[in-house]
Amino acid sequence: MTIFRARPAATLVVVAALAAAATTAGAALLTGPAVAAQGCQVDYTPNQWPGGFTANIKVSPGDAAVSSWTVTWTYAGDERVTSGWNATVSQSGSTVTARSMSYNGSIPAGGSTEFGLQGTYGSSAGAPTGFSLNGVPCNGATTPPTTPPPTTPPPTTPPPTTPPPTTPPPTTPPPTTEPPVGCAGAVLCDGFEGQAGSTPSGDWAVVSPDCSGAGTAAIDTTTSHSGGRSVRINGAAGYCNHVFIRSTKNLSSVGNVRYGRIWVRHTTAQPTEHTTMMAMADAADGNKDLRLGGQNGALQWNRASDDATLPEQSPAGVAQSLPLPTNRWACVEFMVDGAAGQLRTWVDGTAVTGLTADGAPTHDIDGQWYNRTWRPQLTDLKLGWESYGGGADTLWYDDVAVGSSRIGC
Repeated sequence: MTIFRARPAATLVVVAALAAAATTAGAALLTGPAVAAQGCQVDYTPNQWPGGFTANIKVSPGDAAVSSWTVTWTYAGDERVTSGWNATVSQSGSTVTARSMSYNGSIPAGGSTEFGLQGTYGSSAGAPTGFSLNGVPCNGATTPPTTPPPTTPPPTTPPPTTPPPTTPPPTTPPPTTEPPVGCAGAVLCDGFEGQAGSTPSGDWAVVSPDCSGAGTAAIDTTTSHSGGRSVRINGAAGYCNHVFIRSTKNLSSVGNVRYGRIWVRHTTAQPTEHTTMMAMADAADGNKDLRLGGQNGALQWNRASDDATLPEQSPAGVAQSLPLPTNRWACVEFMVDGAAGQLRTWVDGTAVTGLTADGAPTHDIDGQWYNRTWRPQLTDLKLGWESYGGGADTLWYDDVAVGSSRIGC
């Protein structure tokens, strides 16, 4: 079994016999006698880029139904799980344990359920081995693993979870007035018309905050949203091809509530791998960036300090975002409320449900975002391109504005 990097995920299937054993109080229960259950299967489908990965895991108990489940496996490399969805996921050493939620613990005979996770790795990412379901080997082994997974049973009462919402979250923002036309007194308002040279200067500086590579930034006089100039970013593929233009204006007067608007045009559909096109340093989070970019083919916010994403990178979460349109100008607006710990996003004037953190954790959307208290203090604005895998793109930015009230398109 291997994990493939920078390409569509390949499904890793482990098929084995499952012995259904009577369990002690508090442990997950298997129906049927303590004999092998035919067709037990765990499908582990990874998606990997340099330094990080996600995985979708499908659990099929085979001939024996389960009323709750605990799946364990062991990584051969130095992978570390940072978050999960549709399961409570923890890690001890190289062993990962995933327990069912209150709403997906029951799986009938012949049925299946799925959960996912996100993680990081350093020097190596080995193939996972030693899959088991409720403590019984489920990966072709006829005997238990040499080093058994932790046997501590799950709690008799499931940990607090956020069940799927019974009603969809709000899809419209709460402003009481329509956004004004133009820059509306924004602290930063720039269409790059004052740029006389070929390299951004003055109110902008070309930077590579993490590492530099083949990416470049330049003033472009052939493509613009308005006027005769824009900034062109040639975003190169491969890890460490990072290039941004950073505003040199003092944005501290914006205050706790920051509204932003950028017009952006790009040429290549967002890849499966993680990319970033806008970043803002957060003084309340060790000056790590709050990043807007893409993953799994759709827009996402990403918190650099812990790699939390908005929306969660589950299929249901990604479906509530949308891809950034290609080969046309798109208006992207955002609002970050540092006092309330909220974030909202609009594309071409329409609020995006999957890119909304409203302060109340919602399954598949901002449940992972609120795994800790989040009260951002944003200090700058950077526009450009970071690629963490195979993604290359050419982007243009124009008519950029940041202020303390909604600016509009």
